[in-house]
Amino acid sequence: MANTVVVTVQRKIKHPLYKKYIIRNKRYSAHDEQNSCRNGDVVEIVSTRPLSKTKRWAVTKVLKPSDTSLALDSAQKETLP
Repeated sequence: MANTVVVTVQRKIKHPLYKKYIIRNKRYSAHDEQNSCRNGDVVEIVSTRPLSKTKRWAVTKVLKPSDTSLALDSAQKETLP
């Protein structure tokens, strides 16, 4: 899975009988050429030619980076004496 990210897309749909909103998830394997994506990033993907058995999408840009790097820095500071 080199240069691959798994993108999860969440949708809210209304149940036809009970009128309650349900969350549906769909996962896409996308190609990330620069390996710039981290866990929790919000990305934009576009359709592309088949790159492997499951990869048919490519990451174009990171819309919102995750704040995990800030959390890791604060965790390391707490462990220092």
